[in-house]
Amino acid sequence: MRAAVIGVGFVGRAHVEALRRLRIDIAGVLGSSPQRTQEQLKALGIERGYSSLEELARDSSVDVVHICTPNHLHCAEAEAALKAKKHVLCEKPLGMNSRETAALVDLARTEGRAGAVAHNLRYYPMCQEARALVRRGAIGEPRMVHGSYLQDWLLYPSDWNWRLEPALSGSMRTVADVGTHWLDLITWITGKRVTELCADLATIVPVRERPRGPVETFQERKGTDFDEVRIETEDYASVLLRLEGGLRGVMTVSQVSAGRKNRLWFEIDGSEGSVAWDGEQPNMLWIGRRREPNRELIKDPALMSPEARGFAAYPAGHAEGYPDTFVQLFKEFYAYVERGDMNAPRAFPTFEAGHAGVVLCEAIAASARERKWVTVSLGSQLSATS
Repeated sequence: MRAAVIGVGFVGRAHVEALRRLRIDIAGVLGSSPQRTQEQLKALGIERGYSSLEELARDSSVDVVHICTPNHLHCAEAEAALKAKKHVLCEKPLGMNSRETAALVDLARTEGRAGAVAHNLRYYPMCQEARALVRRGAIGEPRMVHGSYLQDWLLYPSDWNWRLEPALSGSMRTVADVGTHWLDLITWITGKRVTELCADLATIVPVRERPRGPVETFQERKGTDFDEVRIETEDYASVLLRLEGGLRGVMTVSQVSAGRKNRLWFEIDGSEGSVAWDGEQPNMLWIGRRREPNRELIKDPALMSPEARGFAAYPAGHAEGYPDTFVQLFKEFYAYVERGDMNAPRAFPTFEAGHAGVVLCEAIAASARERKWVTVSLGSQLSATS
């Protein structure tokens, strides 16, 4: 199997590292400009840099294309790769709107290619364990889900990133960037899709200082040369949720919460118990009970559920983190591609799951705009829990 990577920023480099750990050959990379491509070839130790998307698509040696670019490019790049008979693993969101994402779902089916969305957070071992416990009824019937995804990297007016520009990232920002991860985890773990929601959005920092030069994701601006611009997308959102089977929930997301570096936290409360997980302490799963002591299960393959332990690559006491989630996702995706049966069930997060995330983003935007509960079509979410 050979891969090509489009986009060589923060997450593109994470993809390159994971591919190397799996000994998957990287045929080449394509950056945002010829200069950027050449800089990253040297930094990453990769020999070939493509001059254009068209050149990459023509490379018959490439089996899988990884898309790690700003959101507005995802649809066109995925379409070009699929039409060139290549499988695609795309960062989320899959597209700028549900029309684009639905078209990509259809195109992947027509071309007989596998399409995945990089919901890598599913692949923390203790998230896999949470799913196994909920699915086998260890907490009884799920009744409530609640939690948050909080960051602080856009706390100050001087903080800047391309995600703040709607033309590049879309009309939703914090919800699309981190809220989709939380929603994907909850629907995947519980097997329940969202049926209705009511959202409140806010732009906490209404004016920001846009630098006149490039800024890497999660890096502070250097220099004082900037323009003040008004911000149109949300820094914060809280969303009330109703899911299938009477399940109720609430999600809060923010990129302006000081001290929260990358805290995805969820709790699922059932009729017999609860499970909770904190992404800043990813190797521990809290299990709550009423008639017996609560437990904190530390990641240990020997103590985990059979269906989850294979996602823990190291023994007890050896921590696993963010880079390892990409390895586990890619391992599952590439194994599926190598088997060659595109009609077989897919365990990895599919294009359908990516489409469902965009459908939910649009419903959240509509709810906040109209200040009311909105119904989310289950049909439009396709197989959201796959």
